[in-house]
Amino acid sequence: MDKEYLLKKWLDNDLSEAEAKAFKALDDAKLYEEIVDEAQRFGGNHQTKVPTFETLDQRLQDKKVAPFNWMKVASRFAAVFVVGLALFFFLNKDNTNTISTDLAQKETITLPDNSRVELNELSQLDYNSSNWKNERTLNLKGEAFFDVEKGKRFDVTTTLGKVSVLGTEFNVLSKDSIFKVTCYEGLVEVRYNDKVIQLPAGSEFILDSGKAQKSNVAIAEPYWLKKMSVFKDAPIKAVLLELENQYNISVTDSIITDDLRFTGAFEHNNLNSALKSISQPLGLTYSIINNEKVTIRNVKN
Repeated sequence: MDKEYLLKKWLDNDLSEAEAKAFKALDDAKLYEEIVDEAQRFGGNHQTKVPTFETLDQRLQDKKVAPFNWMKVASRFAAVFVVGLALFFFLNKDNTNTISTDLAQKETITLPDNSRVELNELSQLDYNSSNWKNERTLNLKGEAFFDVEKGKRFDVTTTLGKVSVLGTEFNVLSKDSIFKVTCYEGLVEVRYNDKVIQLPAGSEFILDSGKAQKSNVAIAEPYWLKKMSVFKDAPIKAVLLELENQYNISVTDSIITDDLRFTGAFEHNNLNSALKSISQPLGLTYSIINNEKVTIRNVKN
């Protein structure tokens, strides 16, 4: 088998039984293994003791290396050192994974420990897969739902706060000045502004423009996973903006009352139904143009 091919598969720990035998049969197999062992020393986990000249010379004499060529030996050790450094950086490269979503797009991510993340629209998730077994840490911008497998501490870091768990189901929203954490199963720890609070299942924490509030929730999972947007006493402008984001449309409104507020919900898979859910309770009317533009007006207009 090709030597370079075997070396690459060996470095990836992907040798078949037959390939493993072929690799062991290589003249330089032991040298490669020694190089990797030396490369690991550069990580700082071990102390490397350099032998004295007399010790090295005795080892070479014991191996009956003759004739002895110090230039050749020096070149060989230099090559080992260079290749060792290269292998160290190869084996310890930064495997940062970045997943982002566009408007009206959602993404399901399975992490190395089989924990599951549902990433909402206009959000971004970053984590390092190469060190995941030792440190289950990721960064979030936007909103995501987490179903975490039991194990070591699991940290979600945002610009407004940090959420830590061992195994549970929870939702995190970090956008603009709003930081919201909802626990659906287990127990989560929320850190913000040097404060720490515990959230048991069925509770929610909201930090909005610096104002913190804790409350209970009665749902089993976030509404956006069910392809619904839910509002409670929300400004109509915010509702229409959410409608634009979910359906990738533009909305023109001539609603006279600027402080008009909406309590209710609309679904994400039927524009006409969503518009009815918003307009009928508020006494509004609407028209759809080519499924791209929507006009909403007061019935009296």
